[in-house]
Amino acid sequence: MAVSPFDHPFLSGLFGDKEIEALLGIDAEIDAMLQFEIALAEAEAEAGLIPAEAASAIAKALAGFKPDTAALRSGMARDGVAVPELVRQMREKVGAPHADRLHFGATSQDVIDTAFVLRLKPVLDLFDRRLAELTERFDQLDKRFGKNPLMGRTRMQAAIEISAGARIRSWRDPLVRHRARLEAVRPSLLTIQFGGAAGTLDKLGGKGEAIRAAMAQRLGLVDVPQWQSQRDGMAEFASFLSLLTGSLAKFGQDVALLAQAGDEIALSGGGSSSAMPHKQNPVAAETLVTLGRFNATQLSGMHHALIHEQERSGSAWSLEWLILPQMIAAAGSALRLAAALTGRIDRVGA
Repeated sequence: MAVSPFDHPFLSGLFGDKEIEALLGIDAEIDAMLQFEIALAEAEAEAGLIPAEAASAIAKALAGFKPDTAALRSGMARDGVAVPELVRQMREKVGAPHADRLHFGATSQDVIDTAFVLRLKPVLDLFDRRLAELTERFDQLDKRFGKNPLMGRTRMQAAIEISAGARIRSWRDPLVRHRARLEAVRPSLLTIQFGGAAGTLDKLGGKGEAIRAAMAQRLGLVDVPQWQSQRDGMAEFASFLSLLTGSLAKFGQDVALLAQAGDEIALSGGGSSSAMPHKQNPVAAETLVTLGRFNATQLSGMHHALIHEQERSGSAWSLEWLILPQMIAAAGSALRLAAALTGRIDRVGA
């Protein structure tokens, strides 16, 4: 039984996004964790902390490594994180005499947080491409229908006549700002997390910062001091996701209301009704509203997840795991649905 609508056998037909699913899925997660461990070993060898042959052995052993996911599940239930079991399996793969050099000086949170950030890199690129494409779609709608008259409405009541272009630009303009916000959030979001047991990198002596910088360079991330209990970057990203889906929900809400009026918009390919065959329901528009409200609701949880006690929290950290991936999936689905909806608009305005 699937419990998330984003990967449910049939609910995912409405809410799912195959590209986001692949970027955040288990294969991508394991690959990112392996990237972390290889970069760590290579950086430590470069700093003279472990032998060069140990780093080579680790990189060779982890190339294409496929862990036992059933054992990871059991380890997760036992330890609260999958990394201890994953490290055990990786060390078994590396073998003597270099196994104990793997994961040296790191902790589970370093692996999990950095692996998540690595998976966010292609997600941000995908969002940027979709935002650019959607902005262009609204530009085309404006060119086609922008001069058509449309009744402006304030507080759900007819006000004065406006142009269809004025309404279309109210859908488009926030997307331009969201692209700018997305670009601005990259440096604070795409950062390495590497702090060791309690954030001090004490096991690496005086070489911790140099190793962290070398790892960041290898992984294509920004080098910053550890942020394991400082989750404002993740909360800021969640805020961006909610702003994005909220703007797309405004587009969906407007289209649904235009369709209700009957003569102010022409849509093709609406959803059918099991009881009323004559209907074409604005399913995509309605779903955009749902996704916007979903992310707005989840944002509160991400702000609760800011509250990490002392140097590391188990409960606040794992709250992020429940919420943030679903917010990303909702944003991806909203962008996909909005693009599809623009393609079904045959006319706006009289």
